[in-house]
This record gives sequence, C-alpha cells and structure tokens, in this order.
Amino acid sequence: MAAGASVPVRVCHQEIVKFDLEIKAAVQDIRDCPGPLSALTELNAAVKEKFHHLRGRIQELEQMAKEQDKESEKQALLREVENHKKQMLSNQAAWRKANLACKIAIDNSEKDQLLHGRDSLRQRKTTKESLAESASNITESLMGISRMMSQQVQQSEETVQTLANSSRTILEANEEFKSMSGTIQLGRKLITKYNRRELTDKLLIFLALALFLATVLYILKKRLFPFL
Repeated sequence: MAAGASVPVRVCHQEIVKFDLEIKAAVQDIRDCPGPLSALTELNAAVKEKFHHLRGRIQELEQMAKEQDKESEKQALLREVENHKKQMLSNQAAWRKANLACKIAIDNSEKDQLLHGRDSLRQRKTTKESLAESASNITESLMGISRMMSQQVQQSEETVQTLANSSRTILEANEEFKSMSGTIQLGRKLITKYNRRELTDKLLIFLALALFLATVLYILKKRLFPFL
C-alpha cells in the first residue's frame, strides 16, 4: 500500500485483505468438505457472498485511486487494484478446483455407501420360504383388492345405466309435454276461432231476422194502409 494513504484507503485495503483471507479459508473448507451436497452448497453460497463483498471493495479502491490528486499516488493505488484483481481471479480458480475435487470425493463416498448398503441388504434378506409366504400374502391381498375394485366398477356401471334410463325417461316426458303444449295451443286457437264464428253467425241471424220483420211490416203496411 502506498505510503501516506488516507484513512478511507487504508480501511478499504484492510477489508480487501480480510475478505481475501476469508475466501482462502472458505475454499480450503470446500476442499475438505466430506459432504453431503447440501453442505457443499452452503459453503459455496458463503464464498459467493464473500466474493461479492471483495469485488465491491476493489471497485471502491479503484474509484479512490482515480480521485487522487497526485499522479504518483494514483498510479500506486491502481497497481494495488490490479494486484487485488489478479489475486481474486486466482482465488476463483482455486474455488472451482476445490469444488471439482469435493464433488468427486462426495460421488465416490456415495458410491461406497451404496455398495456397502447393498451388501448389508443381502445379509439381511430372509429365507426363501418367508419370501414365498410374503409374496403369496401380497398376491392374495392384491386379488382381494382386484375383486373389490371389480365390484365397485360393476356398481358404478349399474348406477350409470340407471341414470341413463332416468335421463331417457325425463327426455321422453319432456317431449310429451311439448307435444301436449302444442295440442293445447292448437285447441285454444280453434276455440277462439269458433267463438268468433259463433258471434258472426249470431249477428247475421239478427240482421236476417230484422230484415224479415221489416219486410213483413212493409207488406202489412201496403195491404192494410195502401193510401199511406
């Protein structure tokens, strides 16, 4: 660090060094991580956060360097910024290598555990007679479940058939109601028509009767009172 640096520059430089050391320690933890993958994920999240803080402090130091009045101090700080950036890139490369080594180790460990588990499983297997009995019991249970399901399906089919018959009956009744409604409307029209015809006939009979009476009165008048 350049001699005579200001307090903010010294503080920023100290934080950069602190984050750099923390990242190196975290990368070593990743390299030594025994697993599982969830633990590795947590360690990577912590490292990622530290890289974020480190990158921010380096950017702050670079901005401070650009704001220096003396060219010599400015160039000295910019050289330090470049060194910090190179160190950060080196830490990132080490981080990637540690992740790769840890994942390989975890995969190998899981394979060993799987093989060991299979061996233990073979040792814990029961005799062939007990397995056959268990298989027979399972088969009987499955057959019972199958019979129950078959009965349920049959009942469902009967229910569907009943609903279909009911629906058909309702549709037929609806059609009959429509037919009856049309017949009733036709009868109503005919009754209305007949009522009108009856009124017309009555009117014609009345007019004919009036004409007849008028004719009779006229004839009587001419016979009885010819001088009028």
